[in-house]
Amino acid sequence: MSTLSPADLALLDAQSIELPSWAFGDSGTRFRVFPTAGTPRDPFEKIADAAEVNRLTALAPAVALHIPWDTVDDFAALRRYAEDRGVRLGTINSNTFQDVDFKFGGLTHDEPRVRQKAIDHHLECIEIMDATGSRDLKIWLADGSNYPGQSDMRARQDRLHDSLQQIYARLGERQRLVLEYKFFEPAFYHTDVPDWGTAYAQTVALGDRALVCLDTGHHAPGTNIEFIVMQLLRLGRLGSFDFNSRFYADDDLIVGAADPFQLFRILVEVVRGGGLDNPDVVFMLDQCHNIEAKIPAQIRSVLNVQEMTARALLIDRDALAAAQSAHDVLAANAVFMDAFHTDVRPALAAWREERGLPADPVAAYTASGYQQRIEAERVGGTPAGWGA
Repeated sequence: MSTLSPADLALLDAQSIELPSWAFGDSGTRFRVFPTAGTPRDPFEKIADAAEVNRLTALAPAVALHIPWDTVDDFAALRRYAEDRGVRLGTINSNTFQDVDFKFGGLTHDEPRVRQKAIDHHLECIEIMDATGSRDLKIWLADGSNYPGQSDMRARQDRLHDSLQQIYARLGERQRLVLEYKFFEPAFYHTDVPDWGTAYAQTVALGDRALVCLDTGHHAPGTNIEFIVMQLLRLGRLGSFDFNSRFYADDDLIVGAADPFQLFRILVEVVRGGGLDNPDVVFMLDQCHNIEAKIPAQIRSVLNVQEMTARALLIDRDALAAAQSAHDVLAANAVFMDAFHTDVRPALAAWREERGLPADPVAAYTASGYQQRIEAERVGGTPAGWGA
């Protein structure tokens, strides 16, 4: 029970967690973006920092980009730069929430000109995917309304379907559209894609290469997120995770910081549903590090996901099934909790050392001098942050 089997270790060997490029830029609250020394000034420097996380953990071989924040003149060159540093370019994330034209919606807007502008942005993202070799286009919409009667909710769903159809039709044969949902903010009365059911209905109407992205911070308090994970895996529509943590509402904190047990429960369903060794399910972080150092925060985050995955793998499935079949409530829960309370950190430290990695990647980063070097080198220019 307390040791990871060779089969478990093989699954951990294959685990991959995409890093978000924006996590390495400056961020903050709604009131202030806080500057930090050594912040990347362009997508190349963001990728260099992401590659450092992967070098120390072997868990993060891909970097997700955000357009237009990560726009460069030559995406093929950016791709080569990433590959030279042992990582690849992953999910391309669109942005229709910062242009003034999208004040009342983008893909759902009632004005054809504005809606077409939003569609064209996504078509541009697909062109970038062609250059970067990326498979997934991830769409999160800020579209919605703040007051009853402000907008025709049904008509907005019809327009959303039409817009997504046009985007989906442009995808290459191996490319996918992944639709993310969020139950509120910045729209407070209704959001056009507020829940997994709406995202599911919209993607099913498009085709097999349209899937749902689940962000762990995008739910009402008390939501059973692992149930949603189970259902989307069961239906074959879970395309990706955005891992983070929240104390109130979409705080985008280090994954597992607020509720490690929730992260464990989610990963139990990932393992149960075959999502761990499934290349069609992408694990990704979606976090902004406001006050903590960014690179060690990303290292800590991928280690948290790995640790809870290892605990989930330790569940004695035979004992659990027997207790469930006997309706022995306490025994079933005990099997579950025994796995959660198992300290897998020594086993994972040994796993890293066997693969030539530091047993403690955070300590190794601190001792590497990388932070001091980028602080000395990255002087001048404009640090990356929200919008860049």
